[in-house]
Amino acid sequence: MTKRRSRGDGGLHWDDKRQRWIATASLGYDPSGKRIVKRGSGKTKTEAKNKLKEVLRDYEDGLAIAPADYTVSDALKYWLEHGVKGRDAKTIRLYTDFARLHVIPALGARKLRDLSVEDVDKWLASKAPLLSTRSLKLIHSILNRAIKNAMRRDKVKRNIVDLCDIPEGRAGRPSRALTLAQAEAVMAAADQAEHRIRAYIIVSLLTGARTEEVRALTWPHVVAFDQERSAWLSVEEIGWDHKEFAVYVWRSVRKKGDTKTIKSRRTLKLPARAVKALRLLKEAQDEVRADAHNSPAVGGLVFRTKTGTAVTATNVRRDFRRVLSIAGLSDREWTPRELRHSFVSLLSDSGVPIEDISRLVGHANTVVTETVYRFQLRPVLLEGAAAMDAIFGDQD
Repeated sequence: MTKRRSRGDGGLHWDDKRQRWIATASLGYDPSGKRIVKRGSGKTKTEAKNKLKEVLRDYEDGLAIAPADYTVSDALKYWLEHGVKGRDAKTIRLYTDFARLHVIPALGARKLRDLSVEDVDKWLASKAPLLSTRSLKLIHSILNRAIKNAMRRDKVKRNIVDLCDIPEGRAGRPSRALTLAQAEAVMAAADQAEHRIRAYIIVSLLTGARTEEVRALTWPHVVAFDQERSAWLSVEEIGWDHKEFAVYVWRSVRKKGDTKTIKSRRTLKLPARAVKALRLLKEAQDEVRADAHNSPAVGGLVFRTKTGTAVTATNVRRDFRRVLSIAGLSDREWTPRELRHSFVSLLSDSGVPIEDISRLVGHANTVVTETVYRFQLRPVLLEGAAAMDAIFGDQD
């Protein structure tokens, strides 16, 4: 005769509707007097009992019971709806597109509690031949942050994506830098172009500012040193009849107007050629404003369209390519951001220490400069050769 279970030991029964064995255990009553019952189900009695043991173990450890039907797709959709608020609309659209195109089709239907390291590793490996390393890092980050969000909401016990390595992606086109001869040709071609793109190219190339920083530059942040007052003042206030000029690289076109990092907020002295280009641009803009009956509100932007709005990356790219064609370079092989790479390369070729280059481009340290601009830096170490010549002399 089968021994009867004691009260509270729970039970085991077959559910015809679900076609599964259901194991149950009673754990007393909650404060409202309702009985606390935990369940585990499986296709066999053993599986049902093991599931119940797992549920009871989590309950005793104070862990929430992760829902069995919550999927990776559910976690991603919740995070995209609630976890990225306050981000720029373009960033949210980028995250959404990458999740829709790369994550959900491969892993979306997977139960979140069943997602394994092997699943993620195989998925990333399958994407490596198709995507760049940067894109692989992005889709890994999207999945990682979505599951962290689900973990905070007790939908899963741990985040296995944190344990996965990101493989090397498809090789992309390495960034390039203009040689001195090419840079001179581009600036000569810019001198023949419209004032806006002329100033844009010369300021970008001769200061190394990021394209997002140059586009956000305002006239109050173009300053000259007033000898009488011993102060840096806006050229709008004191004009151009001065010897020293600088730009405050304090803003960018990011959502809140902040620069990329704290170190990126810097003041750069302007070379004479950049001063001349900005002065001609300011004079041209003042003439247009004087001739216009209704001058548009432009917010003091240095680089703006004819209607007074901020120039976009598309505006700059289009005008930049026209100048490249005049300079005899292939307009499809270069981008405006490579003016910054050229700045680093030309300084490096001229023997400027990497520490100084790092400060000029607004990097936190030289490691960032060496990593990002490793193809543009050409350090020539002279001390060793000089010392050996002094020690051993020259046989010839």
